[in-house]
Amino acid sequence: MRQVSDSSAAQKVCRILKILSTPQPLRLTDIALASGVNKATALRLLEDMAEEGFVCRDQVNKRYSLGDEAITLGIAMHGRDHIRDRARPAMLRLADLCGDTVLLSVRSGCDAVCIDREFGSYPIRANYLDLGMRRPLGVGAGSLALLAWLPDEEVDAVLELNRVTLAARYPRISVAMLKEEVVRSRERGYTMLLEVVVEQMGGIAVAVMGRDGRPVAAVSVAAMTDRILNRQDMLVPALKKVAQELSNNLIPLGKT
Repeated sequence: MRQVSDSSAAQKVCRILKILSTPQPLRLTDIALASGVNKATALRLLEDMAEEGFVCRDQVNKRYSLGDEAITLGIAMHGRDHIRDRARPAMLRLADLCGDTVLLSVRSGCDAVCIDREFGSYPIRANYLDLGMRRPLGVGAGSLALLAWLPDEEVDAVLELNRVTLAARYPRISVAMLKEEVVRSRERGYTMLLEVVVEQMGGIAVAVMGRDGRPVAAVSVAAMTDRILNRQDMLVPALKKVAQELSNNLIPLGKT
């Protein structure tokens, strides 16, 4: 994990807020480790943010979560043009078509963040990825799609920064494996990872490309491994259709 002791206080606050943007309350130790901020500094910043209402601390379990002021920042984003809003209709149609869990992810630094989820009708659901949950780029089909279509130098840099986290938290995933998956994904035009994060489950995904040729989001279907393998001929065209639709509807920077 890259340390940020030489970063400004504002940068450290931003890193901590990013770590807290997950559904589960976190311990101080986890926040410090994930943000790269030492525990003493992290504690001081968390206390300051709690006084301002951006962080809450549970007095019973001593864990931290986002406070009301942080939530108001998210509310302020409502009404703005955002890929999550544009993707909603397509996600509903895709979930109805395949019956499985459809996810929308975007990049945040070296991570992928799940920003929307829609369940299909199939009774066994992939409900292990909650809204706001972060994973290192490459971990999961959608996350891999956000990584695979970056320039080669950027892929290498991201994987090197995530190397320690991958080794500690995802024993079935290595930097070498992800580099191979990047090549394979580019060759076939979509990503697919099976049983490397959750037993008997997997995902298949495509990238939503921006006007600059870089991935801005990823749409994925998470399901039981057999359901993915047996229905690739249906899933891949459906996913690509959604990605193309969203790519065409992107608004150039500077316009509303």
